Amino acid sequence: MPEVHVYIEIDDLERGIEFYVDGLGLTLTRRLTPRWVELGGARVPIHLLARPEPEFESGEHVLRKDFSRHWTPIHLDFVVDDLDAAVQRAVQAGASLERRVDHPGLWRLAALADPFGNGFDLITDPEPAYDRLSSPA
Repeated sequence: MPEVHVYIEIDDLERGIEFYVDGLGLTLTRRLTPRWVELGGARVPIHLLARPEPEFESGEHVLRKDFSRHWTPIHLDFVVDDLDAAVQRAVQAGASLERRVDHPGLWRLAALADPFGNGFDLITDPEPAYDRLSSPA
């Protein structure tokens, strides 16, 4: 099984560390460069990359950052025991709550955005619901 690392681009590294540590309960594991840190406390390493510039080169392409809408095809779900407490903690640390969804008998979730516009969900344990929803492969 390949190892997976998650990278989150942000504008302000110190503010990103503060949010992901205070707001989501992760820990600062190590500083790799002045613009790159690794966070622990999740089942995969989470890296923050500070890219304050609005454009940057990626190979032969010049890319323009756009955090105006946080939902992307790949996003993070953080599984939490107490959704209400986790939402309160994240919002107090600077997250924006966008919506709550309650699927009775399955799970509860809250869609949020970090202070940089990156979307993520906080969700109660989905495994029992996955078991109920799944059919044999």
